[in-house]
Amino acid sequence: MFVDVVVIGAGPYGLSIAAHLAQTSLSFRIFGTPMKIWRDHMPQGMLLKSEGFASSLYDPGSTFTLRHYCQETRRPYADIGSPVPLETFVAYGLEFRNRFVPKLEETHITSVRSIDGGFELATADGQIVNARRVVVATGITSFAYVPPELAELPRELVTHSSEHQDLSGFKRRRVAVLGAGASALELAALLHEDGARVELIARSAKIAFHTFLKEPRPLWQRVRHPRSGLGIGWRSRLCTDVPLLFHSMSEEFRLRVVQNHLGPAPGWFVRDRVEGKIPMYLETSVRGARADSGMLRLTLQKSSSKNIDIAVDHLISATGYRVSMTKLSFLSETLRRSLNTAEDTPVLSRHFETSVSGLYMVGLASANSFGPMMRFAYGAGYTARRLVGHLRAVLSTSRQGRPQPGVELAID
Repeated sequence: MFVDVVVIGAGPYGLSIAAHLAQTSLSFRIFGTPMKIWRDHMPQGMLLKSEGFASSLYDPGSTFTLRHYCQETRRPYADIGSPVPLETFVAYGLEFRNRFVPKLEETHITSVRSIDGGFELATADGQIVNARRVVVATGITSFAYVPPELAELPRELVTHSSEHQDLSGFKRRRVAVLGAGASALELAALLHEDGARVELIARSAKIAFHTFLKEPRPLWQRVRHPRSGLGIGWRSRLCTDVPLLFHSMSEEFRLRVVQNHLGPAPGWFVRDRVEGKIPMYLETSVRGARADSGMLRLTLQKSSSKNIDIAVDHLISATGYRVSMTKLSFLSETLRRSLNTAEDTPVLSRHFETSVSGLYMVGLASANSFGPMMRFAYGAGYTARRLVGHLRAVLSTSRQGRPQPGVELAID
């Protein structure tokens, strides 16, 4: 027996899509641990960089935003200017799940392969599920990126920022944090506050902290520098307002914008916690790294300067995420080989469909098709509305015996 749709993943994208599916006549199942990335792969005490109004999950009527949750639970909240604690966002996401996605199945998908009529999925608890359509909403952790010069070193010495939820084990230890973005500076601040001896290493010449602009602003400022869920400015506003226009642009243009727009930029509220308190090696890259008697010895190269050698107990690589279809190991080799890609990211239709008919990808994996908004939870609302509207139309049409669009795939 086939279910219409399976959603893989239960973060902001997966839960928002499921909440929209629940308001249709389509049959669906969703698998995953709710808010797992936020619960298990981000440090305790973290503050979200996104503003309150841009930090919600999405039901069809927007009846339960973060604002609603904070009002109900009497937690501090402001649309703008009050950083959202990670703990608040996680608790909100779990309550969203309870209200809108109560049938979430808390197991993970181990394999997906194509079969006649759709896909066969296997779960970690031994189930076999057949689905006409599959939505991959597995988030970012599969795509964690560590520079090649560090990737082969022991995990006792080098880890990615997504591997740390509890930082207490680093107290009184010397820790290097590599990176200049929000996760790097937030980690550095939290480590310092937990008693670690922290040093920051970044290739950039300066740390580009966000500037906080109080509201209300004069009309001319609001016109010249409009606010959006991605920040201030017309580029960001266009990315949130017209993702289909972005999709229609050339591949070269889209790849360039996603790579260059919204570069590393920590939240404004981190600045006072790190400046003057944490040594920073700016305009500096790691030229060499080796394990030595339980320590990590780093050779750093600063622009227009000779090399610097330092020794640390541990290095945390806060170097972001790079989408690669090879990292989605639960997809069969046949499926992965059949995907059309651009720089190893999936080429998607206007409805988030890959080149494999019936297989969809959302979130970070969709950024090169729909723009930088898809790198953030804020993109979940647009994604859920557009994707579920498409699924409802296509699957209703197929039930009436009409042909479905899409590229057919050889059965595994």
